[in-house]
Amino acid sequence: MRVLVTGGGGFIGSHLVERLVSDGATVVVIDDFSTGSRRNLAGIDPTRLTVVEARVQDAGVIDDATVGGIDLVFHLAAAVGVFEILRRPLECLRTNLDAAEAVFEWGSRDGIRTVFTSTSEVYGKNGKDRLHETDDSVYGPTTARRWLYAVSKATDEFMALASHREAGLPVSIARLFNTIGPRQTGAYGMVVPRLVEQALTGRPLTVYGDGRQTRCFTNVHDAVEALVRIAATPATIGQVVNVGQPSEITIRGLAELIKATTDSPSPVELVPYAEAYEPGFEDMQRRAPDVALLRELTGFAPDTPLAATIDEIVAWMRGELGMPGTPLAAPA
Repeated sequence: MRVLVTGGGGFIGSHLVERLVSDGATVVVIDDFSTGSRRNLAGIDPTRLTVVEARVQDAGVIDDATVGGIDLVFHLAAAVGVFEILRRPLECLRTNLDAAEAVFEWGSRDGIRTVFTSTSEVYGKNGKDRLHETDDSVYGPTTARRWLYAVSKATDEFMALASHREAGLPVSIARLFNTIGPRQTGAYGMVVPRLVEQALTGRPLTVYGDGRQTRCFTNVHDAVEALVRIAATPATIGQVVNVGQPSEITIRGLAELIKATTDSPSPVELVPYAEAYEPGFEDMQRRAPDVALLRELTGFAPDTPLAATIDEIVAWMRGELGMPGTPLAAPA
């Protein structure tokens, strides 16, 4: 099988590429490496991997990269992280919309099987106990840049489903809930790698808001397993499917877990949203997935315990920082 992975140099993308190659596929990656890294792909058999450094949405890029044919597409290329959205809202909006349009139009020409990775951000401020794929999306005002990412990904979903209905694109949509694991960076606002690095380097663990907001965190290997199964399951075509580990934890509790795992002396400090992001920034009190549809259609749902995933991230981060097996002392 020949597979195209857009954004394949990124955190999730590179783990997916590894899995596909290990399963025997030949993979083409298109990535502009604005947030991804070639280093993420360094350990993959180069005879089974072609890397094209380009923007997916640029004219002719997909056609040139896929000479010889493609059987399956995973579209992951997108703007990454809250910090990037707040810094460069127009560029992020264009990236999400233009890349998706390019992939869906190209795939519709020949009916190429496509899996689009969306996000739980699509639910916005909906704080329901367990979010189902058909639940309402609830957003703040357009003057709040924070909602731009959610709205752009929701628009991508509308585009994917319209392409399925009107052009016959065999597309499935995977809504990912807070995927975490090795290779994820905290540079773009991701909470877990930021807290792990702070704990290991003896800096205060900064928790935004009051820390009582809850989230569910999904091991990247579970997310990849779900994506592969969704792609192999015809019943997911034309469907939106949640992909997440349903167990909740408060962000303060997350910080305490990381502190204990690393045996770090660092204190936990609360930082107001206005200071961390911008005045008027809104956050959700909770966001937890209903994964019954994923389990029903694919026979799988993420179940790796958060503590095990944190252990994996800590081990990787120690290597990245060139650290031995003990944390640095907290600064005086």
